[in-house]
Amino acid sequence: MATARLDYVAPWWTYWLHNFPHFNFFFQSIDNTFKPEEASYQQSLIFLASVGAVGLGLSMLVLAVFLVCLCCCRKDIDEEAKRPNTCCLTWSAAITGLIICSAVGVGFYGNSETNDGVYQLTYSLSNANHTLGGINNLVAGTLGNVQTGLKQHLERLDEIFAAKSEFLNSLRFMQMMVNNVIHEMMALPDINKANVNLAAIADQTALVEYYRWLTYLLLLILDLVICLAMCLGMAKQSRWLLITIMAFVVLSMILSWASLGAGTATAVGTSDFCVSPDKYIVNQTKDFLTADVAHYYLFCSPNLPNPFQQSLTICQRSLTTMQIQIQGLLQITVPIFPTAERDLLGIQRLLNSTEFSLHQLTALLDCRGLHKDYLDALMGVCYDGVEGLLYLSLFSLLAGCALSAMLCAIFRVWTLMGSRDKEYDDIDEEDPFNPQARRMSYNPRRSNIHSFCSYTSSLGSQASIQPPLPSASNASPPEYMNQSMLFGGSPRYENAPLIGRGSPPPSYSPSMRTTYLSMTDAQIRHFGTDFQA
Repeated sequence: MATARLDYVAPWWTYWLHNFPHFNFFFQSIDNTFKPEEASYQQSLIFLASVGAVGLGLSMLVLAVFLVCLCCCRKDIDEEAKRPNTCCLTWSAAITGLIICSAVGVGFYGNSETNDGVYQLTYSLSNANHTLGGINNLVAGTLGNVQTGLKQHLERLDEIFAAKSEFLNSLRFMQMMVNNVIHEMMALPDINKANVNLAAIADQTALVEYYRWLTYLLLLILDLVICLAMCLGMAKQSRWLLITIMAFVVLSMILSWASLGAGTATAVGTSDFCVSPDKYIVNQTKDFLTADVAHYYLFCSPNLPNPFQQSLTICQRSLTTMQIQIQGLLQITVPIFPTAERDLLGIQRLLNSTEFSLHQLTALLDCRGLHKDYLDALMGVCYDGVEGLLYLSLFSLLAGCALSAMLCAIFRVWTLMGSRDKEYDDIDEEDPFNPQARRMSYNPRRSNIHSFCSYTSSLGSQASIQPPLPSASNASPPEYMNQSMLFGGSPRYENAPLIGRGSPPPSYSPSMRTTYLSMTDAQIRHFGTDFQA
């Protein structure tokens, strides 16, 4: 038994999870033995699943505190600050995105590992189910041949050999061998129930695993889409996009914490089974399998005797004895009773087919085949399966925390967008450097202002009022015109000078400036304050 135990050793993480505290709803510690049919054990798994609810509650509490602090600190923001410092926000969003992407990578690996482990479990269950089905078919076929075929032939031979008592003694001896075969076949354990249970477990497990794998896959894709949409929303600063992102972030955060609770409870329950699987299987099969048969297949040790060896040996010897009897009757009775030849040959054919089925049954009842399926199932569940659940739990934890931080970043971006709109509202609409003022197509106050260009054209014929001025080409342009040439590539020209507005002077052509400076007092009185907005 000790040698067989080396074939399967529970991994260290199953012992770590197995030692998690198990409490019922009344916070009473219970035994951590795997007993899924007991209500107290079910309560302990539900208690572990509540870890996700605790994490979700803490996330909501952190978000509430952050919103309160954000609203309180928003009143203390310096109103004169044109561009708040967003370096911390940018780095926070970048780190949050990296954490989510890393968590998604861990989630993909864990989802694949869990799927591989469950697939190995269902494949092993299918193989074991096929083996058990073959055993059932061989036992049923052997019993049918012996109980129906052999008895019918023996009854007809008993009528034919009625006058020969020595032949009747041989028939009675063969009838006794037939009864021995029937008795030993009936003594074999009834594994029909085990066969049905394995098939149902394999089908249900495959169905649940498919939906589990698909759910995690959609959740992982959703987190990736949220990261990409978050980058786009912060770059474009679109309110409707941020609102959509917030809705999906809240949904993904709830699903992440829920998956953490479900994954933790499943991993702990599976680890409780993996620590001592033999004990649970023996208890579940005690209604239709004896303890020695269960241990024979669970351990498959050379030190353990085959519980079917005696029955199989008796059947084999009985069939061999009947073969010898049939050979003797064929040689002796056929010359005397020719009509007995057909029944004797029929019995011989049935004995040959029964012996062949018995050899197949012996091979299938050997522990090595079923024990290999048992070990493969344990390896799939306790190694790949539980390991994948641990990675999925890590993904859920990282994703839940990172999504909470992302919500905080979105709220901060929202407040910055609000402060930016407030700054635009505080700008003077009459400021010529305001982009909104430049887009105004009509202003009632300026509807009657004369165009400075039209004024210069009217002064073209009044050369007498233009005093000689130094050459404009020799005069150096003002500093603001040099800046305009430096940053814009060409000076900006406007139709009317802005005098007395308190705004920075615009840039205009040297000829327009020279003409304006050459105006006399009379001309200024003539046009009045038209050039003063």
